[in-house]
Amino acid sequence: MAHYRSVGDIPAKRHTQFRQPDGRLYCEELMGEEGFSSDSSLLYHREVPSAIVDSRPWDMAELKTHANFPLRPFHFKLHELFPGEGEEAAWRGVDIVRGRRLLLGNGDLRISYAVSDTTSPYYRNAIGDECVFIESGEGVLETMFGALPFRSGDYVLIPRATVHRWVPGDASEHGPVRAYAIEGNSHIAPPKRYLSKYGQFLEHSPYCERDLHGPAEPLLAEGTDVEVYTKHRGNGPHGIVGSVVVQATHPFDVVGWDGCMYPYTFNVEDYEPITGRIHQPPPVHQVFEGWNFVICNFVPRKVDYHPLAVPVPYYHSNVDSDEVMFYVAGDYEARKGSGIAKGSISLHPGGHSHGPQPGAVEATLGKDYFDELAVMVDTFRPLELGEGAIASDDGLYAWSWSGGRQES
Repeated sequence: MAHYRSVGDIPAKRHTQFRQPDGRLYCEELMGEEGFSSDSSLLYHREVPSAIVDSRPWDMAELKTHANFPLRPFHFKLHELFPGEGEEAAWRGVDIVRGRRLLLGNGDLRISYAVSDTTSPYYRNAIGDECVFIESGEGVLETMFGALPFRSGDYVLIPRATVHRWVPGDASEHGPVRAYAIEGNSHIAPPKRYLSKYGQFLEHSPYCERDLHGPAEPLLAEGTDVEVYTKHRGNGPHGIVGSVVVQATHPFDVVGWDGCMYPYTFNVEDYEPITGRIHQPPPVHQVFEGWNFVICNFVPRKVDYHPLAVPVPYYHSNVDSDEVMFYVAGDYEARKGSGIAKGSISLHPGGHSHGPQPGAVEATLGKDYFDELAVMVDTFRPLELGEGAIASDDGLYAWSWSGGRQES
């Protein structure tokens, strides 16, 4: 994020003496991307951020994946992963860090889903950035940079190695937090084509700096022997392992920071859709990108206004990518008749020609507005299925264009 922010108390000059009221020096920490060659922030700690007193293995949730073989498209019903309501609901006592159920993954990213009413442990992802879409619910993301309120429709962007924890709001009032977590093995940022060579959003971008919300003030906490659940590189599935690292003092001891790397939120309601006289291709819906993947959103919008326009997508083949569509709200016109509903995910793998369901094209002719909200991830390496996908597969979607599977 190439937009400078300054929060709390910092010295007038970087890398100079900055003393606490008792005369001790604050501990200056540089958090930077790509060595010392990209965005960074300077944080000023009360205590030594390197001081740890213990470390032990974190027995993480299942991260093994299974190849999409033999090849077929899928429909996953995410709401079935955390069923029930009231006191007996499966999401009671679940947190957004340890409660994630892996849906899809490859060597570049993982997509998980969690439904939560419980505060998570302190957590840092030392592998890559996280982009967490809030399907519903609200709460606060507490971080070493400060607190970030979040609500339904927010993308919550968390830089690699940021210590944070999720604090859901009152589930009896707002419902549980439903979180769709995209974990990259890289950084996640706005598309380069939206930015000037110095990082400012350009006029053709569908959102701008005013729509991004970062921490406004420091978040200070006291404590010793603080456990931080840390996801990092190792010899586990997809090269991922976890450790519980015990810090000598509380990581939320930053009195001030400045720079261009920090967590922020962006709400999908602030995305201004790009439309045209005829159907616009998916890249006009892009919102973020990482290494070998892009994130797009399809929002309520006026659609094609040529007198002979066909509003739904044409049939297309993903020659270079797998397409994952998460259906959040509204009525997704192209998938009518397939069983797709709110809380569904479709996976259209590379090598499969996909498009509208039978009858959807004729049904949308003459329409000038689509009331739909969906989040799409396109990956440029094949995705494999995690345990959450296997558990929520409807078993029927692949045959929905033909009317049924041929009996053998």
